[in-house]
Amino acid sequence: MAKYLVTGGAGFIGCNLVRYILNEGCDVVVLDNFATGKRENLTEIAERIELIEGDIRDRDTVDRAIDGCSAIFHQAALGSVPRSMEDPATSHDVNVNGTVTVLEAARAAGVKRVVFAASSSAYGERAESPKHEAMAPSPISPYAANKVSCEAYMQAYAFGYGMETVCLRYFNVFGPHQDPEGAYAAVIPAFVSRLLSGQAPVVFGDGEQSRDFCYIENVCDANWLAAHAPAESCSGKVMNIACNARTSLNQILDQLKQLLDSDIEAVYEDERAGDVKHSLADVSLAGEAIGYEPKVFFEEGLKKSIDWYRENLG
Repeated sequence: MAKYLVTGGAGFIGCNLVRYILNEGCDVVVLDNFATGKRENLTEIAERIELIEGDIRDRDTVDRAIDGCSAIFHQAALGSVPRSMEDPATSHDVNVNGTVTVLEAARAAGVKRVVFAASSSAYGERAESPKHEAMAPSPISPYAANKVSCEAYMQAYAFGYGMETVCLRYFNVFGPHQDPEGAYAAVIPAFVSRLLSGQAPVVFGDGEQSRDFCYIENVCDANWLAAHAPAESCSGKVMNIACNARTSLNQILDQLKQLLDSDIEAVYEDERAGDVKHSLADVSLAGEAIGYEPKVFFEEGLKKSIDWYRENLG
């Protein structure tokens, strides 16, 4: 039976991916230091996984986690643009140095395929839309710079050492297990949780900023495809993972108020430094390289997310 390592497997995307791989009948090792991941994200599947608690910057720990794995889904990162603006050095250390540690451990262990969680933040504020992979990166935050640096390392290991690496540039992923709390909470769970508890959602900026929101199921599909596509079609490549559809924050609020039967108005505050105004993806390369196509679009994903939050927010 194939065994896979998911770094950051207790995080939002990671824990969904772990469930996806288990459903494919495979063994899963999770490596997480719980800096941002949550133990409760793994509670119901704890008996079905091997959990190694540790940091991706610690080579011995990573070596132990990789042992016997046929591929790595490298999801671990210190996320959030605002967090990186406040503390760029720590973001760099975790995200870039941690990624190099994972690559070096994979190289030593002979693991051929590493699928990396890249980010649409790489595109910055480029006016051209939709965003496509031939555009030069233009990061406007340390977090985005971290992710671009990691892409470069992934490609360097592919071309320099013959490893198979695939970088998936996630656009705005949402769905079950996404944390609605804290200063760095993603917009959809933050909006949903506040409306469900009778509080006003907080919007940074005028709400007209738009994103290519991508339901988590699409991202799990993309990772699985990237791990199993022929190397000649995908190794060393960077590709967008999204839905090629754009939704503004104000549009999300309108839909949520309708779905939740709420008349609570949002509170608008100053926009945050480093945030991109608009984001829309061309996903044709992922279709050609790994056979990706989105299956769950925004409205269906939003309804699924609301159902999960209603059941799990208490």
